[in-house]
Amino acid sequence: MQKKSLFLILKILVSSLLIWLLSLSIDFNFSIIRLEEIKYFYLFFALIVFVILLLNNTVRWRTVMSAIGGTMGFVATLKILYISFFLNQALPSAIGGDAFKIFLTRKSGIGLRESINGVMLERIITLLGLILLVLITQPFLMSTVKDTPLQFIFPTLAVGAIIGIYCLTWLDRLPRVMGDWKIIKGLANIALDTRIFFSSLRFSIFSIVLGITGNILISLMVYFCAKSLSIEVTVVHCLVLVPPVVLILTIPISIGGWGVREGAMIGAFGLVGISGGDAFILSISFGLANLCFSLPGVLFLISGDYKNKGQNEKKNFNDS
Repeated sequence: MQKKSLFLILKILVSSLLIWLLSLSIDFNFSIIRLEEIKYFYLFFALIVFVILLLNNTVRWRTVMSAIGGTMGFVATLKILYISFFLNQALPSAIGGDAFKIFLTRKSGIGLRESINGVMLERIITLLGLILLVLITQPFLMSTVKDTPLQFIFPTLAVGAIIGIYCLTWLDRLPRVMGDWKIIKGLANIALDTRIFFSSLRFSIFSIVLGITGNILISLMVYFCAKSLSIEVTVVHCLVLVPPVVLILTIPISIGGWGVREGAMIGAFGLVGISGGDAFILSISFGLANLCFSLPGVLFLISGDYKNKGQNEKKNFNDS
């Protein structure tokens, strides 16, 4: 318990230190005016995009769960996902809500294996969709920014992701002498479910497409936040620059990505001429918008009703 508390304190310190250091090196004189003249109309569009994102990710996760035999009802999936959206804004790292998502999935009546593997596979699909989106949009970045190392990073990540997924499907073929180790049994289970998932083109392709569209929607949210602040960026800029920022947020060194996101946004949007002050305020505004949009997830968390009707629906269908 003491070790966990220490890690939490360290991550709070990292977020605070990063934001403080960034604020010291930025001239906010002009950028502060943008906050005073914020256009809330564009934030309403950002809210609409958030709702679409929530539905997109609900369908994606439900598809992954169905592929490995963990049938979930749409409403139960939506509730648990919404709760994880909120927790990801408050817990240490941008993937902090995943552990709680596994817990709630198990509590809703899904088996432990399907709960763990479904969340892990959904995370893999999200990252794969993220990398593929960057590859698709990379030519637009290269036409704007010359001689940047980004042109080599993401093709390498894409190849690494494909090799990693292929290796993952073979982890259940490890030597039998290690078969009694709990971690090896867990790896064998995820390997089998990964192979089952990717062997079904209907499930895997559909999920990957939803992984790409999910990251497009996040980029659109940033775009509308920028428009609300009158920051001159295009949709293409956001589609190209936001996914790498999201990828960096998976590094679990801060609270909800705060501080890390701001530094990444300053570096990314600086490539297209956006000042550090504007990028910093955009990042803070996007983070606060995410937090506010995710607050209704608290109501689902408090209600405690995560009963999954998916199994009953499936049983009733078979009986009929």
